[in-house]
Amino acid sequence: MWQALLDGSGCPICKRGLPLHVIANLECSWLTMSEDAPMPGYVCLVSKVHVIELHELEEARAEAFMRDIRSVSKALSIITEAVKLNYEIHGNTLPHLHMHFFPRYVGDPFEGKAIEPRAVTQPVYAPGQFAEVKSRLLAALDVDAD
Repeated sequence: MWQALLDGSGCPICKRGLPLHVIANLECSWLTMSEDAPMPGYVCLVSKVHVIELHELEEARAEAFMRDIRSVSKALSIITEAVKLNYEIHGNTLPHLHMHFFPRYVGDPFEGKAIEPRAVTQPVYAPGQFAEVKSRLLAALDVDAD
């Protein structure tokens, strides 16, 4: 099973042709966002090619991935007014290159400690708030919704 995830033959992203909850198609990645998030403004950027590690991207694609990261970072910073953005790349449960973006806020549930997404048991968005945040993010990125 793990080998199939590593080589892409068992990767759910590759099998579907894209990840779940895609909101934007960027230069070399998909931006995903779900109402079921650990904190407001959380998004995930997923590589369009199956690699496990960042250094496995060919140079031009790595540069494009970094441009996507920077675009998302800037847009999130503007629309969330977060005091800090945390960036995480793991791949220990799904080895297809992706980066998590966690906006940090004064008084958030993880202030002063590591983020524990599975510890979030309540919705982080008020009714209608997710659609508004998503719309503002897409406008800040200057892309159309997928």
